[in-house]
Amino acid sequence: MRYRFVDAHKKVWPITLMCAVLKVSRSGYYDWCDRPPSDRDRANAVLDNEIQAVFEEHRERYGSPRITDELNDRGIACSENRVARRMQTRGFRAVQRRKFKVTTDSSHDKPVADDLIEQDFAASEPNEKWVSDITYVWTDEGWLYLATVMDLYSRAIVGWSMNRRMTQQLAIDALTMALFRRAFPGRRSSTRIAAASTVQRPTSG
Repeated sequence: MRYRFVDAHKKVWPITLMCAVLKVSRSGYYDWCDRPPSDRDRANAVLDNEIQAVFEEHRERYGSPRITDELNDRGIACSENRVARRMQTRGFRAVQRRKFKVTTDSSHDKPVADDLIEQDFAASEPNEKWVSDITYVWTDEGWLYLATVMDLYSRAIVGWSMNRRMTQQLAIDALTMALFRRAFPGRRSSTRIAAASTVQRPTSG
């Protein structure tokens, strides 16, 4: 097993270093390389090719249980544990399907702000109309919810906020950023700010 590990990772780390860490001799490793492959090694090579074929056919979405079922249906006898080991050795990891996240909850008894926009998305000057929405994005750390505030005049995002949880504070933080970035435009003029009318009240979390 140690020599097999060295051979599988010789393009990643120096052979001398791996032999020292694994406490095996370099001469022993090279002797092992000169040996003809065992029946087990040949069988694993054949199985690896079959696993890769199924894995790629299903766009890397199948894990070891479904790949095992597929191989058995094709007349290739193998256990799930063995398939899982071979997949781990080859670095095959199934892509997890992203679950749909609901960002709108219309079934609640909380107060709803008036619709000041009324489907009129034209603006004649900056800060006349703001609109906001909440969506979600997938990252290496999981789902993150994103709230944004857009100025309809320039279509620029003037405020935003991200969090692991979709709470009322998520929308409040985005609106607060917009107000500070635009220096609270409602204080200096009669410009109507309509952001609050379109902020969807998220489910408290």
